[in-house]
Amino acid sequence: MLTAAHRTRRARPSALPPAPSAVAAVFATYPQPLRRRLEALRRLILDTARTTTGVGALEETLKWGQPSYLTTESGSGSTIRIDRIKSEPDRYALYVHCKTDLVATFRELYPELTYGGRRSIVLDASTDPPEQALRHCIALALTYHRAARKAPR
Repeated sequence: MLTAAHRTRRARPSALPPAPSAVAAVFATYPQPLRRRLEALRRLILDTARTTTGVGALEETLKWGQPSYLTTESGSGSTIRIDRIKSEPDRYALYVHCKTDLVATFRELYPELTYGGRRSIVLDASTDPPEQALRHCIALALTYHRAARKAPR
């Protein structure tokens, strides 16, 4: 349940830092409808990092030519990458490391989402993304290593 303060904070987007020039250059190559969706996903990632305890500031960079978000400051999570799906012009994805169990966890929690194997959540640019589900999945990725350290061995 969202409190009034939480709804107010989410209604007003926080001021986010501009993307580094190399990342901004990649965003500039996307067709406009897809660019808007990917920029909104970027805002969601940065906002989730800002509001998730223990994550700290993210490093925003390129990995494999894709905008990528690393928990360099805290080491709390797995890298998140975002990009269009080149073979499907109206689709884009949020990628996580395929050697983690993150996508398996996402599938259990959100079977209604579309997945790309063991490495991504696939989204359609023509529909609004499921923000709450994505926010939760992003938070799980950004705290993946912290959660793994707490798990019994």
